[in-house]
Amino acid sequence: MSRYTGSVWKKSRRLGISLTGTGKELDKRPYAPGEHGPNQRKKISEYGLQMQEKQKLRFMYGLNERQFRTLFNRAGKMKGIHGENFMILLESRLDNLVYRLGLARTRRQARQLVNHGHVTVDGGRVDIPSYSVKPGQVIGLREKSQNLDIVKEAIEVNSFVPEYLTFDADKLQGTYSRYPERSELPAEINEALIVEFYSR
Repeated sequence: MSRYTGSVWKKSRRLGISLTGTGKELDKRPYAPGEHGPNQRKKISEYGLQMQEKQKLRFMYGLNERQFRTLFNRAGKMKGIHGENFMILLESRLDNLVYRLGLARTRRQARQLVNHGHVTVDGGRVDIPSYSVKPGQVIGLREKSQNLDIVKEAIEVNSFVPEYLTFDADKLQGTYSRYPERSELPAEINEALIVEFYSR
């Protein structure tokens, strides 16, 4: 299954969650898309709830099914709670951390910045969005990329950097200080349902 590249707003309304993180998708029409969107009264099965939770998280981070499952299996081999480990691995992806630092307005934009070779890790260029960043590593922009309009706009708009990251606005670089705690990760996701989904 390939990565979803369609309308994120439509998908957000279908799942009832803001996938871009801005919340704009659900402001005007907080119901499913389509002619019968506002009047749908579907009873969702247990499997349906688990599947919906998995899709929420998968689309939020912009992964295809194979990447998502591989990361889930990797989390299962780590010490600790499977679901929490999985969320931490997702949060440690380079494209996500570029977004969290405020260098991009959305995860899609962050992925594009990484793909196009604008991002560095510990001073070396990395163009793999799924690159797993370790605590202590420094994420920055190449010198040529620091004047990009999309970066300037994103930094102007961004007003929040999570506590597990430190950001230097002058150098346009941030440090991944530590792994995040569960309380610092998306509260609208119930990762236990995803573990149940894959444990069937």
